[in-house]
Amino acid sequence: MTMAKSKKAEFLRHPVQPFVAEAGLSGDALLERMERISFQGRNLASARRVWERMLADEVTIFFGMAGALSAGGLRLIVADLITARALDCVVSTGANLYHDLHETRGRHHYLGSPRENDSALQRAHIDRVYDTYADEEEFADNDEWIAAFALGLERRPHTSRELLAKLGEHLWRETGADGILTAAYRAGVPVFCPAIADSSIGMGLSQARHRDATAGMVDVIGDIIESANVVLGHPRTASIVLGGGTPKNFINQASVEAEYYDPAVSGHSYALQIVTDVPHFGGASGSSLHEAESWGKVAGDAEKVSVQADATLALPLLVTALKTSAAGLLEARRAPQFAPAARVMTMNGKRVSAERFEAPV
Repeated sequence: MTMAKSKKAEFLRHPVQPFVAEAGLSGDALLERMERISFQGRNLASARRVWERMLADEVTIFFGMAGALSAGGLRLIVADLITARALDCVVSTGANLYHDLHETRGRHHYLGSPRENDSALQRAHIDRVYDTYADEEEFADNDEWIAAFALGLERRPHTSRELLAKLGEHLWRETGADGILTAAYRAGVPVFCPAIADSSIGMGLSQARHRDATAGMVDVIGDIIESANVVLGHPRTASIVLGGGTPKNFINQASVEAEYYDPAVSGHSYALQIVTDVPHFGGASGSSLHEAESWGKVAGDAEKVSVQADATLALPLLVTALKTSAAGLLEARRAPQFAPAARVMTMNGKRVSAERFEAPV
């Protein structure tokens, strides 16, 4: 066989297997079949395998979620992932956490239409997130609730991690209801919100500040130091990101900042992203995982996959399959143990400073 024919045979080893639909097909079997189709279907199936390998390895798994996915119905999937310890640190937009708080307090989002008359919605005090509605008067009540919570805190700056751990505890004690914040509190999973001012949580904190100038202070620079110290304490990390925005970059910059203080850090060992943005406009949200290598955000030999899809399509399929195929991995996993509600967080019993970078000695 000539070299050209040998190379051709190497390329043509695995034929596409047309998907055959069957009644009662499980999520696990569905994604298994999708491993042999093409495009984003195969990428989604590959994402399941990459996540399984994260769970089998001793890595700290950062999980980012952008936008308003809680309003779109995904919050209890994330809460379940937290409880199962399929992830270790959450980095979120404020919107996701606020809409989660809204429903944990017993309120709802409602099925709507993107073609509704928005002036009519405004007159009715209804807010629209694409095809989803919420009661603005209930939001105003949430803001007051958050302000009252903040006024009950010690008068000093809190990292968003400490603030949100205390908020999750307060929410759990008041409601006893499942949600992202309450699950994180109960599982001891830190939640970071580096752009907390850009949300209704920030608005509630500002209303507390209006009443007392010493209230509602959030130390987001401390968040940077803490997240980098988590990496410095355990340099093997993984990244799972839904969407782009601040959460994606915050997770990645933790590795970059950690590497500045410890050259042994080499970026995330695994990376999985589900995004709708594209790279060719230059934004971080759509940037590829290959581009991330140039910054040291992702290791050159990392296992990685990008799924170009709406998270409301991809995540339910992915997690449904994972609950079956990764059940044994989750049971055996030794997840890092945090104490995120303390002023100084600990990870596996060791302090995680929010004041200075603590490289291994």
